[in-house]
Formats: sequence, C-alpha cells, structure tokens
Amino acid sequence: MVRRPSIIINRLDAERLQRLIDSATEKDLMVAQLLEEELARGEVLDPQDIPNNVVSMNSQVRFTDLTRGSQMVRTLVYPHSIGVVEDGISVMAPIGAALIGLRVGDVIEWPLPNNTKVNLRIDAIFWQPEREKQFHR
Repeated sequence: MVRRPSIIINRLDAERLQRLIDSATEKDLMVAQLLEEELARGEVLDPQDIPNNVVSMNSQVRFTDLTRGSQMVRTLVYPHSIGVVEDGISVMAPIGAALIGLRVGDVIEWPLPNNTKVNLRIDAIFWQPEREKQFHR
C-alpha cells in the first residue's frame, strides 16, 4: 500500500514548481513527473491561508527517514538556492520533492531513482515563510 497523505501547496509555490517541471532536464524527469503528480493531487491555497504545520518552499523542516532510521533538518529550496542555503535540499531532489505540502506528523512512502522506496515522517517545522508573513519568498 502506497502512503500518500493529502497535501497543501501555496499557490505561488505551485506556479513556480510548474515552471520548474516544464523546464526539467532529462536527468530530472523522474522527480519532475512525481512532483507534477503531487501538484495535481494537492490542495492549492493562497499563501496567507497555508496552515503553520505544512511544509512549503523555504521551510526549515526536521524529518525522519523511517527506512534508514535517520533524522535530518533541511530547508526545502528551489534548485538555484542550493549553494546559498547551508542546509538546503532541492525540491528537484527525490527526498525534497517528497516533503512539499506535508503536515507535521505525516508519513509518506516515496520512490527513489534506484527502484527502492523511502518512508519519510515530518517531525517539526522550525521556520515557514507563511507563518512569518513572508508570502513571496
């Protein structure tokens, strides 16, 4: 059984992510397709309506890889910010794409490029642009 909890996506993030998907290179095709599926099934809300417990772009998140038993803190960023944000994880990386739109406590089963799967749980959101009223980050 594939676990895909419902997700919520900021309208501005959805528009930017769609542009990323549309311009994806061959090497990013798998992640782009998965991300597009997530956008299609997600509930899209205006930035000011995003709940505090939802992972949006530029959110700093603590999550656990339940498959490997490791916990990480990462900031979900667009690919162009990967060198700028110290703990950044790109939304175009397989794990990064899995995080978008999840709520604290959610667990998602996510495919990886090597034909394996990972189970990720969102443990905490330390910083979220919408919570800080930064709606255009």
